[in-house]
Amino acid sequence: MLRISTHCLHLPPTARPWLAVASIRRFASGKSRTNAREEDLQAARKWLDQLHADTIPKSIGELTFSRSSGPGGQNVNKVNSKATLKVPLDALLQHVPSALHDELRSSRYVAARSDAIIIQADDSRKQNDNAHSCYKRLYEAIVDAGRGAIPGETSAEQAQRVKQLQKSDNERRLKTKRQRGARKSSRRSRGDD
Repeated sequence: MLRISTHCLHLPPTARPWLAVASIRRFASGKSRTNAREEDLQAARKWLDQLHADTIPKSIGELTFSRSSGPGGQNVNKVNSKATLKVPLDALLQHVPSALHDELRSSRYVAARSDAIIIQADDSRKQNDNAHSCYKRLYEAIVDAGRGAIPGETSAEQAQRVKQLQKSDNERRLKTKRQRGARKSSRRSRGDD
């Protein structure tokens, strides 16, 4: 069962991309598959633009603390400062646009046996800092998945440049074809075949 933290509900709707995913997943009826795919990509881009590390609900996963390893002296032996965030993929994928699902499933943080994303942080001596680091890494994993799954938008001048290059390439191809045809027809008139 997924709960949304109450601090997230007090934010303006533009700062809550987690709650707008249901509208992203709908397909427009009567439209072609490419138009629906493009609409999904546009919605996913918009969702990613609104996503911030602070808007990720803290109740999306289970945060536990344990003893850290390595250097740190007596603090390592006495304090449970290492943070481990375990987010079930099913719970996460409900809130993420469908365009990102495959990339998130292939993330380096996914534990195949448990079908969950597991993120650990023991960078700091403080529990709170390590917990924030876990959520920040989850945010970065989602953004990286977005970069891998969603192609960038083409600007108008870039589209015009591609169109111009295609046109000049087509003209060059037709010119070469005409020259080759003229060469062949001149051979036929001479009888060189």
